[in-house]
Amino acid sequence: MLKKREMADCHALFDLVKHPEVFPFVRNKTETIEEYMFHVKNTIEEEEQGKLISRTILDEWENPIGCISLYEIKGNTGFLGTWLGKPYHGKGYNQRAKNAFFCELFYEKNVETVFMKIRKTNTRSLKAAEKLPYAVQADPGRLNRGDSDAFLLFEIPKDLYTLHSLRTFEDESLRLKEA
Repeated sequence: MLKKREMADCHALFDLVKHPEVFPFVRNKTETIEEYMFHVKNTIEEEEQGKLISRTILDEWENPIGCISLYEIKGNTGFLGTWLGKPYHGKGYNQRAKNAFFCELFYEKNVETVFMKIRKTNTRSLKAAEKLPYAVQADPGRLNRGDSDAFLLFEIPKDLYTLHSLRTFEDESLRLKEA
């Protein structure tokens, strides 16, 4: 479902990120494959320096279909950025990728809080955030001046994510016992 970023995935991902329903909402806009490759190279280097954590999202056949990253890591917090190629919208990949990524962040990387800064015009991402039962709207005062007019801020605390995960596990266990 997730793997570390690799230069080998650049062509497939660049073809997906160019789509007009994806491109306006990605963090780093690149116009050419060369620019995209330079961006991915920098991403890999910044991860090695501990500045961010970035993964390629894979489909069932291990084809690259999008990216999920934690940016601006300060202490035990960071900002989430996710995008999926248009052919993969609405198929459950986003939620599965987020779950796998949050498990890595919270239980392997010792992240305590993940923030999601979502552009108010990005209805697809807003709907996705609202589907996450462990995401709560955060104080917009945490945003830079001016950003609060254009963005909504959500917060995913480790303890709320863990509580939700335990409840989901317990519900599934009960369902299996009753079956």
